[in-house]
Amino acid sequence: MKQRVAVIRQPPRYEDGLVRASVAEAMSALGLRWSELIQPGQRVLLKPNFIRQSHTERPGEWEQIITHGTVIAAVARAAAAAMNGRGTITIADAPQTDSDFDAICRRAQLPQLRERLAKEFPELTVEVLDLRREVWRTVRGVIVERRKLPEDPRGYTLVNLGEKSHFHGKSGRFYGADYDSSFTQQHHARGRHEYLLSRSAMDADLFVNLPKLKTHKKVGLTVSLKNLVGINGDKNYLPHFCIGTPAEGGDEFPTSDAKAKVQSRLISAFKAAARKSGRAAQWWGPVAKRVGSRIFGETNEVVRSGNWHGNDTTWRMVLDLNRAFFARPRRYISIVDGIIAGEGNGPMAADAKPCGVLLAGTNPFAVDFVAARLMGFDWRKLPMIREEISPEQVEVRPELGEVFRFEPHFGWKGHIEAE
Repeated sequence: MKQRVAVIRQPPRYEDGLVRASVAEAMSALGLRWSELIQPGQRVLLKPNFIRQSHTERPGEWEQIITHGTVIAAVARAAAAAMNGRGTITIADAPQTDSDFDAICRRAQLPQLRERLAKEFPELTVEVLDLRREVWRTVRGVIVERRKLPEDPRGYTLVNLGEKSHFHGKSGRFYGADYDSSFTQQHHARGRHEYLLSRSAMDADLFVNLPKLKTHKKVGLTVSLKNLVGINGDKNYLPHFCIGTPAEGGDEFPTSDAKAKVQSRLISAFKAAARKSGRAAQWWGPVAKRVGSRIFGETNEVVRSGNWHGNDTTWRMVLDLNRAFFARPRRYISIVDGIIAGEGNGPMAADAKPCGVLLAGTNPFAVDFVAARLMGFDWRKLPMIREEISPEQVEVRPELGEVFRFEPHFGWKGHIEAE
């Protein structure tokens, strides 16, 4: 049976009435009612893209970076009505480890949403959860302080995909998110491929994925599939690239010249020293990074850390997370916020692209396939999508319409644009 995807157009503005109407239109196009997905007394989890409180270089910009509060509110109210005001709505994500969760929630106006829902549905429980186990304070990208968090109140499950992993048969020195790359490698070695998944996400009666339509430096685009990174409680379980140059079996850099090899070794040495020196890294770390940037170039201008089209690691990790999550049948829907989308150096330094579009579907691969086409990208050049879906499996309602020409991340330019 074909997987249906709704593509709904509206003016590129975040107005409550407009967004509520678009969400309702999307459900109608899918032939779905909220009451078919969630019943009174059950729990629905809303998973927005809350990666960071703002653009990395322009703190005043954020609408193209995170899922907008009006989209979250429209879905929350529709789900609450379907539950007759009895049940639990959980809004949860695990942002980047050095992001400010409270600032993100204020930007999304979640305190006001909880207040409104409490008045309108007094028997409804509304939770807002930070699914991370730890938060960092960084200075110029250097970790200078670590603080433990309350974690998911329902706990986590360690899922080992083993031979079912997309990493099965692939070797390399995997790098995760922390300076201790040996931790990531321990969880992805000797036939084990392990992820730490939130029970709040895994045990929800209905999972509503609320991703942002954006470009991404490691996988080309981030929509439904990539948004599941936020249900993993510890980012260091997630391989993001393989250390080294292509000639060394890595995808950290796009070339294997002497400069890339030297740079790779210096980065590894820097991270090892920073890990050993702890808080002392706040004094020397930023200075060392400035010197490195002057010699080798800034990360927003030079390809490193697997931020390019040849990254053969992150897409596997993303598909692994989706394979673990969908290991059993579950009620699921994805509603994509593309009203103000993000292009260029996404996911955290994306430029705003007003599109006025909302996508929805019950199959994340189909939704992301349509999203790639809408962005003007060739889905066949995106392994995260081409491995699992094909055009004849997808039906668009009411129609695809205008295709946008998104500017890719600079590490992907000239490699994923559709002809």
